[in-house]
Amino acid sequence: MDTYLLVPLVLLACGISFFIGWFLNQRSGHNKLSSATDRAGKILADAEKEAETIKREKLLEVKDEWYSKKKEFDSDVQSKRNKLQAQEKALNGREENIDRKVELINKKEREQSQLKRSLEEKDRLLQGRQTELDQMIAEENSRLERASGLSREEAKRILMENLANDAKTEAAHMLKEIRDKARDDAKKEAQKLIVHAIQRTAADHSVETTVSVLNIQSDEMKGRIIGREGRNIRAFEAATGVDVIVDDTPEAVILSGFDPFRREVARVALERLIADGRIHPTRIEEIVEKVRTELEEDVLKSGENTMLEIGLHGGHKEILKLVGKMKYRSSYGQNMLQHSVEVAFLTGMMAAELGLDSNLAKRAGLLHDIGKCVDKSIEGPHALLGYEIAKKYGEHYVVANAIGSHHDDIPMESPIAALVQAADAISGARPGARRESVEGYAKRLEKLETFANSFQGVEKTYAIQAGREVRVVVEPTRVDDALADQLAHDIAAKIQQEMEYPGQIKVTVIREFRSTAIAK
Repeated sequence: MDTYLLVPLVLLACGISFFIGWFLNQRSGHNKLSSATDRAGKILADAEKEAETIKREKLLEVKDEWYSKKKEFDSDVQSKRNKLQAQEKALNGREENIDRKVELINKKEREQSQLKRSLEEKDRLLQGRQTELDQMIAEENSRLERASGLSREEAKRILMENLANDAKTEAAHMLKEIRDKARDDAKKEAQKLIVHAIQRTAADHSVETTVSVLNIQSDEMKGRIIGREGRNIRAFEAATGVDVIVDDTPEAVILSGFDPFRREVARVALERLIADGRIHPTRIEEIVEKVRTELEEDVLKSGENTMLEIGLHGGHKEILKLVGKMKYRSSYGQNMLQHSVEVAFLTGMMAAELGLDSNLAKRAGLLHDIGKCVDKSIEGPHALLGYEIAKKYGEHYVVANAIGSHHDDIPMESPIAALVQAADAISGARPGARRESVEGYAKRLEKLETFANSFQGVEKTYAIQAGREVRVVVEPTRVDDALADQLAHDIAAKIQQEMEYPGQIKVTVIREFRSTAIAK
């Protein structure tokens, strides 16, 4: 009985246990599924966030690259625009030049046409007068033959004998005048021979200017040079004493100043500031002072190297500094150091020919203009200033006297002083040594034409070849071939006596006679 009851109870307990286990298993599986679902959702959310982050980063990279490309494109477009503007400006300038040349050509053509008509009219008048003159000559010859009782051949022979005697007498007087003039002009002719000999040497032409052009990499640097409200450019001009011109010239800045030393300091300092990139007033003052110190040291080295170049040695340190400073000085566009070196060589060569001390002569020639390099606060003629400096620093008395007397401020005490004066004149007067002003050039051309027009029989005068040739058109009825030759010599003589000019001037007299006939 108990057994029968136990079995169902056991079975019931097993069923209950199985149900409970199944229920618990189902519950556990549901929980695991729910947990897996939550984790999957979280993973998806994290993936979406990460994808969004990557997307934003990529968009930022694309935008940065786009901005960079756009900036490069804008810079390239601006550069091309600047170049096109420069080309357009150059083309406009060329068009203006062409228009002026066309107008000048038209004016010359009108003048030539008027001249041609005038000459044709004068030719017609001349033909009529020539016919009348031939008739009058024939009549006078007939009268002379009847009055003198001589034939034409006999009269011609007597006349030729008288003319020959007169010509001999006149030739003798002319020879005497030529000999006297040759003695008077011996010194001048000797100087001309020296000048022609010196012109065979290769010497520099006038190249000094008052501006320096500094190239920059881009026009953006101009804004940094100017600075906020112009503080950088004001500080730079105050520190260097040089004007800085920042205009629309592409990739260039202009430095303007009459003092070449200051202009060189400004140029080197600005180059270093641009390379350094730090441009502000404090840095500007520091760089300018550093460059000025370096160039002053370079001045001393230049003086020493110049002495070695000429073959001299020794000398006080202050003398060498003054020689080096001549590298940054100019006179009428001629660099003073080059001029002084040229004078030194010329003086040394002439002294050697005369048997004098060539080293002493070269030293006097090199130092003759050191008075121009002293501080501007010291007043007085540069020759006397140089004389005092030479005496102060122990230069030879011959050298000091040559320096002080090369402009006749004090008497010359040695032949070397005269050689220095001559070499100084030769170096400054040779063609191309010094630059002539535009006003002086125009006045010289005008004076040339005025001189030629002052002679009788001159119709038109043209100064050409930059004033090195004068072409004179004469009236053929008033000037014959013989008078034309004499007229050329007279004009040349007047120019030589009353004008100062470089080189030589050629005078060409043009006598043209035209006869025109028309066949109908």
